[in-house]
Amino acid sequence: MEEKIENDTSIQMIVLMTPDMVNFSGKVHGGAILKLLDQVAYVCASRYAGNYVVTLSVDQVFFRHPIHVGELVSFFANINYTGKSSMEVGIKVISEDTKTRATNHVLSSYFTMVAVDEHSKSVSIPELKVTTEKQKERREAALKRKLLREQIWKK
Repeated sequence: MEEKIENDTSIQMIVLMTPDMVNFSGKVHGGAILKLLDQVAYVCASRYAGNYVVTLSVDQVFFRHPIHVGELVSFFANINYTGKSSMEVGIKVISEDTKTRATNHVLSSYFTMVAVDEHSKSVSIPELKVTTEKQKERREAALKRKLLREQIWKK
């Protein structure tokens, strides 16, 4: 099976928060961010796998700071772990006030994505080649989350 190189394991996307994304309190709607998270996870995972992918699960979406209209929001996504057909995509979200350049770590989230064929059957993906210390840390944390998910699913 072919191994992937580092630049195939991560993506970055920056989105300007616009008035159509606002909720009733005047902040960017959490649902708008969730949709963007799913899109970022899809792009990162499908690019890595070279296949269509679907979302299996989403772990830990806790909004630490509100996002305001006019801010730039950066999504940093990485493949943290790969199984036979599944992979964990970790996403870090940072908001930036364009006037002051102040930034906030809005959230970090973890998506489990599965590569599938045209009949929605899972397909094999390349094994993740872990070469840096940061990748090793991400993989170890992903394995712990995977074990926790498996315990929850068995209940």
